[in-house]
Amino acid sequence: MSKILIRGAKVLGGEPQDVLIDGETIAAVGTGLDAADATVVEAAGQVLLPGLVDLHTHLREPGREDSETVLTGTRAAAIGGFTAVHAMANTFPVADTAGVVEQVWRLGKESGYCDVQPVGAVTVGLEGKQLAELGAMHDSAAGVKVFSDDGKCVDDAVIMRRALEYVKAFDGVVAQHAQEPRLTEGAQMNEGVVSAELGLGGWPAVAEESIIARDVLLAAHVGSRVHICHLSTAGSVEIVRWAKSKGWNVTAEVTPHHLLLTDELVRSYNPVYKVNPPLRTEADVLALREALADGTIDCVATDHAPHPHEDKDCEWAAAAMGMVGLETALSVVQQTMVETGLLDWAGVADRMSLRPAAIGRLDGHGRPVAAGEPANLTLVDPAYRGAVDPAGFASRSRNTPYEGRELPGRVTHTFLRGRATVVDGKLA
Repeated sequence: MSKILIRGAKVLGGEPQDVLIDGETIAAVGTGLDAADATVVEAAGQVLLPGLVDLHTHLREPGREDSETVLTGTRAAAIGGFTAVHAMANTFPVADTAGVVEQVWRLGKESGYCDVQPVGAVTVGLEGKQLAELGAMHDSAAGVKVFSDDGKCVDDAVIMRRALEYVKAFDGVVAQHAQEPRLTEGAQMNEGVVSAELGLGGWPAVAEESIIARDVLLAAHVGSRVHICHLSTAGSVEIVRWAKSKGWNVTAEVTPHHLLLTDELVRSYNPVYKVNPPLRTEADVLALREALADGTIDCVATDHAPHPHEDKDCEWAAAAMGMVGLETALSVVQQTMVETGLLDWAGVADRMSLRPAAIGRLDGHGRPVAAGEPANLTLVDPAYRGAVDPAGFASRSRNTPYEGRELPGRVTHTFLRGRATVVDGKLA
């Protein structure tokens, strides 16, 4: 592999520096670096971050290749600045055996655009009745450490307790989709003023908060790790903050869309805004931003949920829930967190690379931008402004809530172990 010299980049938003990549590794970081045989990337004004890590991606393969594949999903990830993604288990067949997680892991190896770490199902078939082969998935070639029935809640307290106890043996983590099923039967959007005015079935905040409260108590009781997926309410923030104050091993993520969008958008009845958990109120959005800034929420995770055209271009009640997010995540975080002064770029690196890699126990990612470290890097132009055009997405699906919206920032280069996967904003 050739040498690459990134010249004049603001490392984590700091003073301009040069970064020399030699093979798969960062060889040097400093000023005035020179390498006669290196490919030079002029990066004046751009911010250099460690490669982003997503704890929550739906790649849909096997089974729903009409909406996404591991190849198209990892291309979208690379465009968005990600060097690693965690692939959720709600595929067809479900990723509840060593065989399926190894299939997804191998597809990730073949795609080459970013690392793919499969997430194993907690229960067989995501049905919540019987623990899946957690140990076998961990011991497989995929080395699964994160387990989730995402899309469904592990609502049985005994099953959840057993899962938490089981994963302790290998320092695994259970990632919970917090949604009390009886409280959300027929729910179409956030329960509140807007749902009442529109006459749509309401999804109460307590349906999320009650599960989180139970699960942080369970995790403390058995001394295990629990991670809360796509936390979306101010009340959920308070519960996680309380659990952390006790010293319990609880982590949480927030999606970009819950940092920016509110349930007022549902007044349009456009199914692009239909998502699980639903868009909440402005007060919730502000509480989530503050919690991400103060570390109560550990990381940003996209919950990239691609759907084919026919699953979204229909009436609200029949539409699938979910939004694509890999290609816009960093821009939304720049707008909601950096440009509001809540986070600096070092904070973005922490919340979108270091912490998610640590939660997933992912080797080689979320590392400092320093000599001797793996060259997993993302170069972003924060001065860029542009309207989102899903026609140009690398993802196979187009269900973005940001179509036509101007967002700041653009990933210009992504490097996976020293190899450019994105150059000048385009796939290498």
